[in-house]
Amino acid sequence: MRIELVTTLKRQATELLADIERDKAPILITQHGLPSAYLVDVETYDLMQKRMFLLEGIARGEMAIAEGRVVSHADAKQRMARWLK
Repeated sequence: MRIELVTTLKRQATELLADIERDKAPILITQHGLPSAYLVDVETYDLMQKRMFLLEGIARGEMAIAEGRVVSHADAKQRMARWLK
């Protein structure tokens, strides 16, 4: 992964954005020697958001199972039948 200073971002924003779009690789921006932000292209960001949403749903499902909030297959089928009418 590429690392750039915030001053580089200020001076060469157009070039950095072109690099991100071309390479599809994030750039870590540092400020005062510390990580400050990541620059990523829109397509990559959208994909990451979709993945995060899916993973959060899986985590909620696993938590429900761990807490015993489950229904039998027959009950689930009956509930779904009401929604599909």
